[in-house]
Amino acid sequence: MNTFCQTTMSALDVLSYLLRATPERTALAPKDQRGIYGLVDHHGSLRYIGSTSAAAETFYKRIHQRHRTGSEDSSHYFSRMYNTGRMWRKRNDPATAADGDIAKTLRNAFIAEYCRAVWMPLPDNSDIAGLEREVIALAPAEAVAWNRRAMDVYDEPEDLVDAVIAKLGYGVDVLAALDRQRQRQRQSKGAVRPVLIALKPPVGARNVPPFPKGPFRFVALDVETANNDRGSICQIGVACVRPDNSIETWVTYVDPEVDRWHFTYLHGISAKTVRGAPRFREVLPVLVEALRDYVIYQHSSFDRGAVAKACQAENLPTPEWIWKDSVQVARQAWPELKGKGNGGHGLASLKGYLGLSFEHHDAGEDARAAAEVILHAEAGQAVVAFGAFADEGEDYRLIEE
Repeated sequence: MNTFCQTTMSALDVLSYLLRATPERTALAPKDQRGIYGLVDHHGSLRYIGSTSAAAETFYKRIHQRHRTGSEDSSHYFSRMYNTGRMWRKRNDPATAADGDIAKTLRNAFIAEYCRAVWMPLPDNSDIAGLEREVIALAPAEAVAWNRRAMDVYDEPEDLVDAVIAKLGYGVDVLAALDRQRQRQRQSKGAVRPVLIALKPPVGARNVPPFPKGPFRFVALDVETANNDRGSICQIGVACVRPDNSIETWVTYVDPEVDRWHFTYLHGISAKTVRGAPRFREVLPVLVEALRDYVIYQHSSFDRGAVAKACQAENLPTPEWIWKDSVQVARQAWPELKGKGNGGHGLASLKGYLGLSFEHHDAGEDARAAAEVILHAEAGQAVVAFGAFADEGEDYRLIEE
């Protein structure tokens, strides 16, 4: 099987090679070689050392197939360590098998895209198993953390998972299945997010508009900012979609307590506009209470980042909301808009393409437009004709993607 010729290697030689080797995609693991290998996580860190000690094993079979696609509760370490969030499944659970299979397919794709491996081929007549034991004994603790079960399963790297989902072109039904899996994992861990429930409006808080009463199918959220600092939120809008698909919009100005107002020309909001408005630390508890049970759509990743940055500036915990991106949904629903000159999937473009009516760069209006994009995509509604497309780059929110 193995035609690789190698002089006698010590355990230290093999370890040194693994530590300095350039990690490769798992799919590139050799199909006709055996030896000792290492698994590299999505951060680029070596975390596991193993071998193809069995005569029938190859690097490809062991790394790309078993570790990547094997069962989460066995010694298949990529699969085990990334059984998380939207990639989570409970093996042999017939009640969630369909959703779980979707999550596993996503996980397999994520590992292939973002995880890596290194390998040291050895002659077939080598004592591979014995050498493996010696290498593991010499390895730094962090390089064999998975071997020793010294690390918890990773939290979902949401931005990277979002990128894989976009690449796979998943539709609304599949995205809903993945969200259900994420919720099931949280429930299995007993995650109740107590720190968010405990948030209270500060003493002397300025008035925050009352939030609409649910239930809602989903909500869409949009923010406007005073300047290039994402945390300088000066307006928040939330569009609440009821079970009959009617939309009720909630909006409030927010005093960002800043001196620089670079985007007044876009949204018309200035220091004078927000005088007397609630501050972000006063608005957040209302949103945490109102939104914790709902999927929240944003049109691009800007809004989620703005909320996180504002929380950081106020030394507040970032809400563990379930975010989804209506841009990704639009790309799946209307691929004909992709490409230069075709308009793109920003709200300015979709406004004309879908026949939407709203004032761009008003947080309440933009949130409602994002919600309507989802409803159009769900319905598979035909689009209306309109004039010239706006270039996607004209939507400054999409520059943030």
